Amino acid sequence: MGFFDLFATKQNSDKKYVNEETYRKNKENQLNMTPKILKQLRDLGVSESKELKLEYFFYTNTVDKAKKLAEEIQKLNYKVEYHISAGDKKLFVITGWTTKMIMSDTSVIEWTKKMCDLGYQFDCDYDGWGTEPNQE
Repeated sequence: MGFFDLFATKQNSDKKYVNEETYRKNKENQLNMTPKILKQLRDLGVSESKELKLEYFFYTNTVDKAKKLAEEIQKLNYKVEYHISAGDKKLFVITGWTTKMIMSDTSVIEWTKKMCDLGYQFDCDYDGWGTEPNQE
């Protein structure tokens, strides 16, 4: 039994964290926000051909769901970790960094769709992405 297992409860694990309506609304919201974030990056001099790592965030209500999503994300060769959320001790955050990817609108929008779908598959809520435009 790991440290986080102490916080997992049977009641919590039976409860669905992301229902289909929430998933669809969040996906729509994320796909609307992505072009706005990309525009801000363009204003900072990040071209569509630039490659950057993206930091991503998911939330869920059990350690088991967080662990399973983290294991799946590791298959993408992304850095990933999960822990209890600082803002809500009943939630777990899954976060990390992608490998470098092209910052074209098309590729980042497709990646965003993939992250939304992946989160829903593991009953986790995709909470978006960020980056540092001046990466080495």
